[in-house]
Amino acid sequence: MISLIASDMDGTLLNEKMTVPPENVAAIKKAAQQGVKFIVATGRSYGEAKPLIEQVGITAPIIAMNGAQVFDEQGQVISTVSINKNVVRKIFHLLKAKGLYFEVMTSLGTVSDSKMRRIQNVAALLVDIQTTDSFKIAVSLASARLELMNITYVDSYEQLLTDPNVTILKVIAFSAAKQKALQPVTAELNQLGNLAITSSSASNIEINHINAQKGMALETYANSLNIQMSQVMAIGDNLNDASMLQVAQVSFAMGNATAEIKKIARYATDTNVNHGVGQAIERALKDKLA
Repeated sequence: MISLIASDMDGTLLNEKMTVPPENVAAIKKAAQQGVKFIVATGRSYGEAKPLIEQVGITAPIIAMNGAQVFDEQGQVISTVSINKNVVRKIFHLLKAKGLYFEVMTSLGTVSDSKMRRIQNVAALLVDIQTTDSFKIAVSLASARLELMNITYVDSYEQLLTDPNVTILKVIAFSAAKQKALQPVTAELNQLGNLAITSSSASNIEINHINAQKGMALETYANSLNIQMSQVMAIGDNLNDASMLQVAQVSFAMGNATAEIKKIARYATDTNVNHGVGQAIERALKDKLA
């Protein structure tokens, strides 16, 4: 019997409007009534993830930034896995040499060196997930969304490297040319060693320490509750979900998941637009999947 359910956010728990649909909320609460715990596992920072579940009445621990940090239900940090700043400097140099826009997730929040390029990237994402088919409208929506997000803008990322009070947790790079441009960069980054390089959409790559992965974080959290991985269920749609789908006994790929994720997962559910998470949870409870 399942005792713990982990769900990705973007493309999974969230629908095309970037909200948690009521069907997913109802299934999560139904599982809770049966003693099944729920944890969010996302590439987002804690500050970006928490408001999205709080607004629908869900309180849950959060695996943030692909496992770079884990927070309990009260928002207290349970664990942190950072990237050495000497390695970060090399990452920055490589990404800049390729002309890529990138953002840095730190112990003090998410940092960007260009508000304009951040808006453009959020707009592109909104078009990709079909919130709108108009890039002009997407830019307006993105600008509005940014006012709700705690983003720090700096003139140069160099100050992050020299500030002893800042810990680098994750770097995320973007390209409108998508994986065609990003795959060669991934190959070069892998040569630096001890990095986990995944993606949460076709237009980005996410760079973490090798020990900052959703699967590792999920297993550590389950162990802290004396829950065996044979009692854990995971749901995801993209490459940064692969590690947790591999360690969980019950794994679901979203209907909108990448081909790689569909091969890894044991079960399939509907898309995020059709509340696939809720359907997966209902099935797991009904059929007592294990």
